[in-house]
Amino acid sequence: MTLEEKEFEIEVNATLEKIKLLLIEKGREYRRNEDVYHNFNEGSKITGEIPEKVLYGFMLKHLVSANDIRNDISIGKLPSKKIVEEKWTDILVYTIIEKCMILKRISNNQ
Repeated sequence: MTLEEKEFEIEVNATLEKIKLLLIEKGREYRRNEDVYHNFNEGSKITGEIPEKVLYGFMLKHLVSANDIRNDISIGKLPSKKIVEEKWTDILVYTIIEKCMILKRISNNQ
């Protein structure tokens, strides 16, 4: 295994661990009255959009930041490691939450 492969595996494992911890933390933050999707369901009531679209709105700020970072990289400006960790981990967390929401919706309709 090359050094690059080892570094990649280390980063993947560290990221997965961060995601697990953040999902638990975010789950507690968003949960109210045993509703793990409380913020998204309440947002849905306010906006009239489905909860998945509300979640996407929450995630959109991170997607915009990620695109800004890509644009900065293209002109030679690198972000801090902290910013990369924050933005991409949040994007992954929101993606996993959305997957769970959609799977729940499917199972409720069966």
